[in-house]
Amino acid sequence: MDTRLHGRIDASDVLQDGFLDLAQRVDCYLSDPSFPVFLWMRRIVCDRLAMVHRHHLGTQMRDVSQEVSLYRDPMPQTSSAALVSMLLGRLTTPSNAAIRAEQILQVQEAVNSLDSLDREVVALRHFEQLSRAETAVVLGISEEAAAKRYIRALKKLKTILAAMPDGLEGI
Repeated sequence: MDTRLHGRIDASDVLQDGFLDLAQRVDCYLSDPSFPVFLWMRRIVCDRLAMVHRHHLGTQMRDVSQEVSLYRDPMPQTSSAALVSMLLGRLTTPSNAAIRAEQILQVQEAVNSLDSLDREVVALRHFEQLSRAETAVVLGISEEAAAKRYIRALKKLKTILAAMPDGLEGI
């Protein structure tokens, strides 16, 4: 969800409305289950999220883009921040926690420098843990194309990380 909406909308409300949409459309899915139920559910909830974004980011009177945050530092994108956390894993000691905090910022920068489709394919495979076939369905491309896109995205990410001062390509 767009960070500008965090003060206005709770993610659980979006999910609840998405589940209501699912309940209303389940008969339609059951009559023609053209792809896995998880991906169908994901699509319906994503449609609900898109409606929320259009409603709140597309209004003229109380446009959220005109609101000013009191927080002055740049806020990382939630999806890429979560993806970075998943890619880095869990470290436990205080010194490792400090190292991890620095790595998070560096990997966040690297992930944000990828184009949106590359970020999406990496997020689908790592964060949402979708298979190649499921990723292909979500992206609307062939399974082979999804696999190639994923490999290219990982190579780009590795190149970006290798070029960083601390050389984080081993992550």
